Amino acid sequence: MNIAAHSRAASPLRTEKRAMRSRVLARRDDMPALERAAASSAICAAISALPEFRAAQCVLLTLPFGSETDTRPLTEHALAAGKQVLLPRVDRETRMLELHRVLNLVQDIAPGRWNIPEPRPEHCPRKDPREVDWVLVPGVAFDEAGGRLGYGGGFYDRLLPLLRPNVPRVAAAFALQMVERVPRGKHDLAIDLIITETAAHPFFQAPPESTT
Repeated sequence: MNIAAHSRAASPLRTEKRAMRSRVLARRDDMPALERAAASSAICAAISALPEFRAAQCVLLTLPFGSETDTRPLTEHALAAGKQVLLPRVDRETRMLELHRVLNLVQDIAPGRWNIPEPRPEHCPRKDPREVDWVLVPGVAFDEAGGRLGYGGGFYDRLLPLLRPNVPRVAAAFALQMVERVPRGKHDLAIDLIITETAAHPFFQAPPESTT
């Protein structure tokens, strides 16, 4: 789903992103359910074994929406391991992501904006982004240079600079979401590691983030 504002004038970069987003989402949506479940299980197992994830005390995760990788096993694993598990919630007024700690994926979660599973603020205390030790970054498409194509809202491009600079940025994606090159603008932030069901695409040296 493209959650970018449709009222913005199209640019060549935005047009290229929109076209790639549509192609990759169509491929992901067509993935058979059993194949998606098996791939998700392999991805979650690989992430849970990462030394950086195992060492982290406070992890920022996401719950699956649509045909995304099912990250619920990873979230349950983190809770069982005694980690602080944070999930994002959209603030409609500021167009920023609030981070809330969750303890129970049944009681603490409700459909939020765009029907995405979000923490219930009345149950889940809000946390400072600087507390995060490790972050799972969602996206539609990724490339071998750490490029990431999101859903079009820019929420993670605004959130990631608020985290401490040494926090590992990791993506969980199906192999079919890997592309030759993700179209990127100066405000599009890179990630460090991509885990698919077939490979771990290793940590990258991300380019400096633009402050303009």
